[in-house]
Amino acid sequence: MSYQEEYKQKLKTADEAVKVVKSGDWVDYGWCVGTPKALDKALAKRSEELTDVKFRGGILTSRPAIFDVPNVAEHFTWNSWHMSGIERKAINEGFAYFAPIRYSELPSYYRNCIGETDVAMFQVAPMDAHGWFNFGPSASHLKAMCEKAKVIIVEVNKNMPVCFGGFDNCIHISDVDMIVEGDNPPIDELGGSGEASDVDLAVANLVVPEIPDGACLQLGIGSMPSAIGKMIAESDLKDLGVHTEMYVDAFVDMSKAGRITGLRKPFDRGRQTYAFAAGTQKLYDFLDGNPECMSAPVSYVNDIARVSQIDNFISINGAVDIDLYGQVSSESSGTRHISGAGGQQDFVMGAYLAKGGKSFICCSSSFKDKKTGELKSRIRPTMLEGTVITATRTNLHWLVTEYGKVNVKGLSTWERAEAIISVAHPQFREELIAAAEKMHIWRRSNKK
Repeated sequence: MSYQEEYKQKLKTADEAVKVVKSGDWVDYGWCVGTPKALDKALAKRSEELTDVKFRGGILTSRPAIFDVPNVAEHFTWNSWHMSGIERKAINEGFAYFAPIRYSELPSYYRNCIGETDVAMFQVAPMDAHGWFNFGPSASHLKAMCEKAKVIIVEVNKNMPVCFGGFDNCIHISDVDMIVEGDNPPIDELGGSGEASDVDLAVANLVVPEIPDGACLQLGIGSMPSAIGKMIAESDLKDLGVHTEMYVDAFVDMSKAGRITGLRKPFDRGRQTYAFAAGTQKLYDFLDGNPECMSAPVSYVNDIARVSQIDNFISINGAVDIDLYGQVSSESSGTRHISGAGGQQDFVMGAYLAKGGKSFICCSSSFKDKKTGELKSRIRPTMLEGTVITATRTNLHWLVTEYGKVNVKGLSTWERAEAIISVAHPQFREELIAAAEKMHIWRRSNKK
């Protein structure tokens, strides 16, 4: 039988395909921009006949139809591997929960820990001549997920970019149970970077001079990494490499400016390696069929041992709060859930261990409370009760705010407190010093 004949045999409508889902099932929705669309709408229509269906997914870029069915918590429960703003809202609505994970181990969780998934459904690029469906920019953990799924349904989207990799970035038609041809909507664009603020530019101006020629970069998403990427694109840096969990628009800008060659990487030479990608259409167009870019499973990309082998590895991540011990939270503020651990700790450690490596935690020194309009410090004496620590105090390397940059590697508690306070907003420094004194991490001789 030819692949085309097999394709026709397995082709179903979305309504037909979702009939396989039963009450009590675990259903996997894939990852990020690969989350299903037509299948999601079809499953939402069945909500009244289903109870206790449990979903897995993460980094949602649009609100699924299953979130908006009547009495959703009676029918569906969302379990997220990593939170987006959409999922934060769903937590508050009472039907979504976070799964605390070390993202680099997610493929092994599927293979060794969580057992079989009843149904997996997700978007893919159209089948190629050899019978393969590409996962698009979402290789991440999808291959491992498929290995443990009893039923696999792929939703074909002609707009899904074909993202090259080398392994675990596609699925063969022989392993697929049903094929659905959706409405081919545009791939969700992930905004959020916006125009760079004065704070973003100040931080970028402090970080970019620390990056040498030939460095290998990992960036997160947001206006601050975007500002850093734009500044790199406009710099005279050369022969940069990319080995990053998330591929974002900033890398496209750097690539088109000729800053990225990857020629100094010890492996994947000349290729930009990433676990998943999300951004604007510019990014999807750049990734589509581009052999320079390498989509790979997160267990490969985020492996600390692998990252630490890359000389001059530069990791740039953000934070919600930092305390005077040097603990970093990028997940919550108190019990208010914001994001997830992702690969921050992996890249912090990898850069920390790499020869010439530098890990930067970058954030604004303060923020305005949305409810009161009051200015508050991101640098706290200690974390709020209930705050989840993402990067431990023993692994903080560089901390950068608009007021400066400090390297705390190897510093004692009083030296560290002094350094961290030096980049806090001036309005809060005296009270931070007073708190540090009470905590016995401040030398009296340093008090001004």
